[in-house]
Amino acid sequence: MTTPPSATREYLKPPITEVGVIGWLRGNLFNSWYNSILTIVFILVLMQLVPPLFKWAFVDSLWNSSSEACREIDGACWSVIPQNINFIIFGFFPEGQQWRPTLAMLLMVALLFYSKNRSAWKKSLGWYWLVGLVVMGGLMRGGFFGMTLVETAQWSGLPLTFMLSLFGIVGAYPLGVVLALGRRSKMPAIKTLCVVYIELIRGVPLISLLFMSSVMFPLFLPEGVTIDKVLRAQVAIILFTAAYIAEVVRGGLQAMPRGQYEAADSLGLNYNQTMRLVILPQALKIVIPPTVSQMLSALKDTSLVVIIALYDVLKTTKATLANPKWTGYSTEAYIFLAVLYFICCYALSSYSRKLEKDLHTGH
Repeated sequence: MTTPPSATREYLKPPITEVGVIGWLRGNLFNSWYNSILTIVFILVLMQLVPPLFKWAFVDSLWNSSSEACREIDGACWSVIPQNINFIIFGFFPEGQQWRPTLAMLLMVALLFYSKNRSAWKKSLGWYWLVGLVVMGGLMRGGFFGMTLVETAQWSGLPLTFMLSLFGIVGAYPLGVVLALGRRSKMPAIKTLCVVYIELIRGVPLISLLFMSSVMFPLFLPEGVTIDKVLRAQVAIILFTAAYIAEVVRGGLQAMPRGQYEAADSLGLNYNQTMRLVILPQALKIVIPPTVSQMLSALKDTSLVVIIALYDVLKTTKATLANPKWTGYSTEAYIFLAVLYFICCYALSSYSRKLEKDLHTGH
């Protein structure tokens, strides 16, 4: 007597406790006695923390009211953000001219979105970025086409943060690649120079470089010669980030098998052609994760410019909280900043994972 096909299918079906939500819970949270205890303890902790936090953040909170109204509630006063959003975002940039940094940031976002498509990776992309950076700087400074001249001392808030990080990454990456190649050079003078530079820069914190660029560097300039403070801070960030990128790229170069060099030699390629066509494309591809980590660090490290009296988005937020009307609402303001930084960092991390997948660098 043969078993009916329907009975066979029923027999082959896994128990209901091994599939779906129940199966996932059993396999991941309750697959052993100690994992079950940890899960239960974690759930109990969440039950104690989440309801009061939710009540503070959403139920008893105010979202767009005066500071006086916030004094009468026990919840969060998110009003500190919308009531001061212009100063937090644009800082001391003149009112009525804030469309310029807004347009500059939109242009930056447009270039980033365009550049994320691999089909756009052509020589023309470099020119687009060069023109875009010049236009962004022109919009911020003005002085032409009827735009009011805005000194860099008034550049502040989110545009300054984005400008320092973007210009820093764009300037540091090619310099880091050159330093990595120089450190592996067979010419002693170039190799020594690159090693000394990389180790010296990596041996001091970014704060030290910012102080030197702001306080000590002007002492060595001829009398009457000054260099803009923002430009000096930008150069310090580029030099600092480039040293770390150089070590990341050097790791990728060392990971390349010797056979790749021998194959390039067999094709009659010289050093420049070997590096440009064979080695660097592969080496830079396999170091995408640590490279992105350095880019994220460069974005977050721009907050250190507060020590040389530059008003990035962190400093404008602190200045807002110094207003007696909004003193005491730092938690809400810093949560807003944390979300802002998280969105930027998560977007870059997500793109790097997609890029790794597209380039088949994952294992």
